[in-house]
Amino acid sequence: GIYIVCSRTGEKLNGQIANAVFQVSSEPPLIAVAVNKQNLTHRFISESNLFTISVLSVNAPMTLIGKFGFKSGKEIDKFKDIDFILGETKAPIVTDSSIAYIECEVTHSLDVGTHTIFIGKVIQGEILSDEEPMTYSIYHQIKGGKVPKTATHYIDEENEPKNVNRGEKMKKYRCMICGYVYDPVKGDPGSGVEPNTPFEDLLDDWVCPICGADKGKFEQI
Repeated sequence: GIYIVCSRTGEKLNGQIANAVFQVSSEPPLIAVAVNKQNLTHRFISESNLFTISVLSVNAPMTLIGKFGFKSGKEIDKFKDIDFILGETKAPIVTDSSIAYIECEVTHSLDVGTHTIFIGKVIQGEILSDEEPMTYSIYHQIKGGKVPKTATHYIDEENEPKNVNRGEKMKKYRCMICGYVYDPVKGDPGSGVEPNTPFEDLLDDWVCPICGADKGKFEQI
């Protein structure tokens, strides 16, 4: 799945995208999340021993994932213009494009190199919608999403597409900020860009659908 994991320290709030989230026990109900030590959310969880998990809908916009996955809470307020609530522990819970959430208190933590696995006892949770959840497969294969190098795993595909309509190859371009790859065969339907549109033909005001970077931040693969 694709989740937003959030925490707080004092009055400060932060959150990040995560896909390494799993249940480890039913009695008591325990949930584990893996968080990179470089991320601000890691420090917040370590200091507060609190975290929340929001399960994203398959219809969650890529801009939401970009804000929580490719931008730092040290530089922006990730919760600006985002629907969220404070849970029983006062930790933030993103309800924007979420179909469910879980609130946890950390009971154990495990150092696993680049990441820490935080294990939390479930305090409360709620189902918000019966929509289909976004899986990593949908995010990666259908929506063309990428993961940052601080993720639990990193996939970088550089296969050059074949334009069967024109009988020629068209180059892919990669965002140097978040790693999103513009595939001209697929286009960018979310931004109104039709399939088989070369990168060079994109309007000057087109931006990366994940992190919002402009065309000048893209490199040819």
